[in-house]
Amino acid sequence: MGLLGILVGLGLLVGLAYRGWSILLLAPAASLVAALFAGEPLLAHWTQTFMGAAARFVGQYFPLFLLGALFGKLMEDSGSVTAVANAITAGLGPSRTMLAVILAGALVTYGGVSLFVAFFVLAPMAQTIFQASGIPRRLMPAAIVLGTSTFTMSAMPGTPSIQNAIPMPFFGTTPFAAPGLGLIASAVMLVFGLWWLMREESVARRAGEAFGAGTLASARELAADDTLRERAIVAREFDPAEIGHGRPASEPHVLIAALPLALVILVNLTLSLIVLPRMDFSYLGDAGWGGTSFAAVAGVWSVAVALASACAAVVALNRTRLPSLRETMDAGANASVLPVLSVASLVGFGAVVAAMPAFAVVRDAVLGIGGGPLVSLAASTNVLSALTGSASGGLTIALDTLGPTYLERATAIGLSPDLLHRVAVIGAGTLDSLPHNGAVISLLSVCGATHRDSYRDIVVVGIAGPIAALLVVILLGSMFGSF
Repeated sequence: MGLLGILVGLGLLVGLAYRGWSILLLAPAASLVAALFAGEPLLAHWTQTFMGAAARFVGQYFPLFLLGALFGKLMEDSGSVTAVANAITAGLGPSRTMLAVILAGALVTYGGVSLFVAFFVLAPMAQTIFQASGIPRRLMPAAIVLGTSTFTMSAMPGTPSIQNAIPMPFFGTTPFAAPGLGLIASAVMLVFGLWWLMREESVARRAGEAFGAGTLASARELAADDTLRERAIVAREFDPAEIGHGRPASEPHVLIAALPLALVILVNLTLSLIVLPRMDFSYLGDAGWGGTSFAAVAGVWSVAVALASACAAVVALNRTRLPSLRETMDAGANASVLPVLSVASLVGFGAVVAAMPAFAVVRDAVLGIGGGPLVSLAASTNVLSALTGSASGGLTIALDTLGPTYLERATAIGLSPDLLHRVAVIGAGTLDSLPHNGAVISLLSVCGATHRDSYRDIVVVGIAGPIAALLVVILLGSMFGSF
C-alpha cells in the first residue's frame, strides 16, 4: 500500500498541476495521501517532515531567488537587457539573425537576468529581425530556448542560475564545478542546436515558407492567465505577473548595460576561487550557526554577493533611468516569492515520500541502474524534473533523497564531487522542457506560436541537445574524471 500511495500522490500532484492548480495546495495534499496509504502519522509529516524540508530549501536558496529576480527586473526597467540584445543583433547583421537571437539570450541569462525577463525582451526583437530576414515565426521559440534555457542554465561554468546553485551544499562544490566538462557540454548544446535551426531555416527557405501569422502575448495578458501563471512559477524563479510592473526606460549605452552582467561573472569567480577560500569560517561549525561547514555555504554566498553587487551597479549606473526605483524593486522582490515557495513545496513533498518505508523500493531501483553513480544520478534528475515540470524542484528532490548516497558511492570509486555536480545540473535541464512545462507554454504564448508549429524544434534544441551533452560529459567524466 505504501508504494501505491506514493504513486497516487505523485499522480495527483502532476495531474492537477497540469490543470493549473496551485502547487502550494497540491504538494501538501499529495504528501498526506502518500502518508495516509502508508499508515504514517499525517499531521507529523505535514508540520515536521514537509514543512521542515520546505523551510530548509527557503533558508538555503531564497537569497538567490530574491536577488536574481531583483536583478532581472532592474535590468529590464533600466533598458539594459534591450540595449545588450539590440547591440548584438546590430553587430551580427541580418545574415546572422538566428545566431544573434541565441547569443543575445545567452549573454543576458549567463549574466544573471531572469528567464521571463529575457523572454519579454527577446521575443519582440526576434519577431522584427526574423520577419525582416524571412525566417518563419515557428523557429523563434526554439532559438530563444537554445540561448536562454540550455547551456547557460546548466553547463557554463559559473552560471548564476538557481539550478547550478542547488548541488553546492550537497557536494561542497562551487558554481565553477568541472569547468572543462561544462564548456564541452555547452559547445555540444550550442553547435547541435544551431546546426538544427540553420537546417530548418534552409528547409523553410527552399519551401518558400513565409514568416507566418501570430500575435505576441504581452506581460499583462500572460499574468492574467491564472493557469499559465501557476505553471510558470514552478518552472522558473520569476513570477511573470510582475513583468508588467515598473516603468521601462530608454536604453543606456551598451557598455553601461553590459557592465552589471560582467560584474556578476567576475565577482562570482573571484569570491569562489580566490577570496572566500582564503578566509577563516571555522566558526560555522558552532551550534549557533547551525553546525554547518564552509563548503556547504560558500557557493551560495558567492552567487548572492555577485548578484547583489550587480544590482547595486545597475542602480548606480542608471539612476536617472529608474524614476520609479521603489516600484521596480518591489516588483522584483515580489516576483521571487511564489516561485521559491512553490519549489520549496515540491521539495517538501519529496521529503515526505522519502520518509515512507516503501521508498526503499524506489531508492534501490534507482541506485540499481547500471553504469555507476553518474548514470543513476542523471536518470533520477531527468525523471524527477520531467514529473515536476521544474528543473530546480526535480534536482532538489533527487539530491535531498539520494545525494548523500551518490556522494558516498562516488567517493568510494574516486569520482570528484565536481563531476557529480555538473552531471546533476545538466541532467535536470533536459526533460524539464516537456509540453506541460510552464516556461515552454509561456514562451510559446510570448512568441505568438503554438505547440503544433514550434514544439518539435524546442524538443531538438532543448531536450535532444542537452541529452547529447549529458552523455558526452558522463563518458568523458568516466574516462578522465573531472576537469
